[in-house]
Amino acid sequence: MSISQPSTAARIPGRIPEVWGKVPQQNKNFTGRDDLLEKLRSGVVSDDVTAVVPHALHGLGGVGKTQVAIEYAYRYRHEYDLVWWIPADQPMLVRSSLAGLAPHLDLPTAAIAGIEDASAAVLDALKRGKPYSRWLLIFDNADEPEEINEIIPRGPGHVLITSRNHSWQGVVDTVPVDVFTREESIEFLVKRARAVSTAKAAVLAEELGDLPLALEQAGALQAETGMSVDEYLRLLAVHTAQLLDINKPSDYPLSMTAAWSLSVAQLSAKLPEAVDLLRCSAFFGPEPIPRDVFGPPSEKFPPSLKLGSLLADPILLSRAIRELGRYALARIDSVSRTIQVHRLVQALLRQELPPDEQAAFRREVHLLLASAAPYEPDDNASWSRYAELLGHVTPADVASSQDPLVRNFALDIVRYVYSSGDFESARDLVQNFISVWREQSGGDDPAVLSGQRHFGIIIRELGDFQTSFELNQATMARMREVLGPDDAETLLLTNSHGADLRARGDFAAALQHDRDSLSQHEAAFGPDHRRTLRAMNNLALDYLLLGDYSSAQELQKKTYMMQSRAGSGSSKQNVLSSWNGLARVVRLRGEYFEACDVGEEAYEYGVQELGADHPWTLRTAKDLSIAKRRAGLVEEALELAQRTYELQERIFGKEHPDTLAAALCLANALRTNNQVVEALQVLREAAQLFPRMYGQDHPFKFGCDTNLALLLRVNGEAEEARAIDERALAGFDLKLGREHHYSLTCAINLASDLAAEGEAANATNLNENTLQRLNEVLGTDHPLTLACAVNLVLDLVSVHREDEADALRSSTMAKYERVLGPDHPDTRVARDGGRLDFDFDPPVL
Repeated sequence: MSISQPSTAARIPGRIPEVWGKVPQQNKNFTGRDDLLEKLRSGVVSDDVTAVVPHALHGLGGVGKTQVAIEYAYRYRHEYDLVWWIPADQPMLVRSSLAGLAPHLDLPTAAIAGIEDASAAVLDALKRGKPYSRWLLIFDNADEPEEINEIIPRGPGHVLITSRNHSWQGVVDTVPVDVFTREESIEFLVKRARAVSTAKAAVLAEELGDLPLALEQAGALQAETGMSVDEYLRLLAVHTAQLLDINKPSDYPLSMTAAWSLSVAQLSAKLPEAVDLLRCSAFFGPEPIPRDVFGPPSEKFPPSLKLGSLLADPILLSRAIRELGRYALARIDSVSRTIQVHRLVQALLRQELPPDEQAAFRREVHLLLASAAPYEPDDNASWSRYAELLGHVTPADVASSQDPLVRNFALDIVRYVYSSGDFESARDLVQNFISVWREQSGGDDPAVLSGQRHFGIIIRELGDFQTSFELNQATMARMREVLGPDDAETLLLTNSHGADLRARGDFAAALQHDRDSLSQHEAAFGPDHRRTLRAMNNLALDYLLLGDYSSAQELQKKTYMMQSRAGSGSSKQNVLSSWNGLARVVRLRGEYFEACDVGEEAYEYGVQELGADHPWTLRTAKDLSIAKRRAGLVEEALELAQRTYELQERIFGKEHPDTLAAALCLANALRTNNQVVEALQVLREAAQLFPRMYGQDHPFKFGCDTNLALLLRVNGEAEEARAIDERALAGFDLKLGREHHYSLTCAINLASDLAAEGEAANATNLNENTLQRLNEVLGTDHPLTLACAVNLVLDLVSVHREDEADALRSSTMAKYERVLGPDHPDTRVARDGGRLDFDFDPPVL
């Protein structure tokens, strides 16, 4: 692929890219490597992807791959509009880092779209070169090609990969990074240490095998202590002999091990607390550790055994951190306020400790991570902190902890990962936790049961409704027996399980379940608690799905008022959910103009508080489009439906419940704007996806089929439309009964199918029966009731019952004028003697 070249003005040396993200600080002591950098530059401008991998050290660390990549980024940054650094040793971190690019590319953020969808959108934008074609992505420490190769963008920009794995040679072009040349070692030591002659530097380089990491620590030690080269070499020989004497089993170069142990010994003599901090850091991941993780012990977490005095003394802690940086045992980034220890140093530190000491430091790390986590992992305001902690969960072996506080932290991490949209990574994480904890503590351990609750949510969101239903049902039974029916975890799962029932189309069962759930929540937490209000919101949705709009509106209004008042503790997402639910039930009661008023306010709130692309803002936009269409504002409705569907598809893909709902909304809006061919194209695709998402006998599937039949009839295919509507109505009758809003809507359309096929008597009979039911279910003034009456007028005329038709026409038109006004499209169609159709729009479950 050709590479777009920047203009001369844009290539001014020193120019900073418009987007410069997460690149570590430049090493002021970087030395040499000019040939390698030139070779690397030559490769990236001629190839799509270039990988920087080790060669001479057979995959060992410390050779300076990362430093070369950092230097490349700084040296050639004027050639790029975007430079982004991505830690790549854990696949979860790759997607999270990619998602962090979204706002810089004018894409929905991970807080809005979730990590999975935001990272996918970023990759697509990079591949297309929009808005930037000159970009550089650096994947640091990508050890397994098969784990990340598919998410490395191939496009007009450049990609650098650092890795210890030679397997990359079969995947991308590679440039080997070896140890320093002797000349580079000498140059580095002369620059880094104090008053080191060329001759002495050459001897020291020989002893350290020209390994950059070892040279860095040697130079730092001499710079800090003023130690002569001769003294350093003498001590190095002593430490080397000690290492040989104990026959230390190490996979690392002896020179590196000796240099590291000498630096630690000198630091220990100067400030032993700094060594404890360093050893503790060895049990975090190799990614940057947030500086404020090392804060004072909280009341929730007891003072640590190893770092208690250090963490309680901010002056001593600051000095210890500074000394780690001075001795080159850690990288201290003052911009991002992080501490990072090289993975090779971490491995050496862990290896030197006996098992009991390792366990003690690992427990320290578990408690520090748990203490640093925010309270609510599903609140997007806390996601940036959870993203910083995520990279340490697996390397620190958080799964091994049996401390309930640490296990709660682990589950909060899982909750953060799936709340931010990365359901597959969340599934892998929680499955690992459950497996380890079950082996340690048994299947009835509270953390295991809680983990299964999260797992059920995750697989339901991934579309496996049946498995989620079965798992949650079994877990709920165990929770009630082991934890008790009123335990907080039991109630959380109880509330969640209602969604399983709704996803299966068991609306009546969901109603009974959620009634019981609300009573339990009120008893356990009180009537005003945010968890109780969430249960109340779910019950309102159950009433709506069953067509009891009066009860739904009363409860939805109460929920919204309680959630939106100051001090409720409810999130903005929950406030918007209940606000939109209120607008939706007002619309379903036939009050279209009022639904527009409420929906407009809710939508404006969503845009302001959560962003235009937030899932709940998009759901509100979809419902507002429906309300506008029902109110006769068909052009505004189509514009909003089109924009919403495009965003849903881009963020979530086609096979997502929200996207499918938006597709139906768009098809209906296209039809009311006389774009029948386009509407039919959208709906045919959706009709294939609905049964895959919900199953063959779900009410939503029948509703989609009803819409498809309507379009087929309008398009002149009445026979096929009739067959579809007959199957859909039979399905509605079986699942919901004929008295339901959905069933009656389908019945109106089936009568129109019959009329189109010349079966006037059957159409008349069906519409008479339907009108009688609608008068009782929705009332005589509901627009759906009026539509059925208008159609029945035509059927009565066709069977020569003109007197009845005239009387019904007169009363119906008077109601139309009063309810919808003389200029509403439905009023005009009715006045002109046309037939009216109604369609189906599924709510969010």
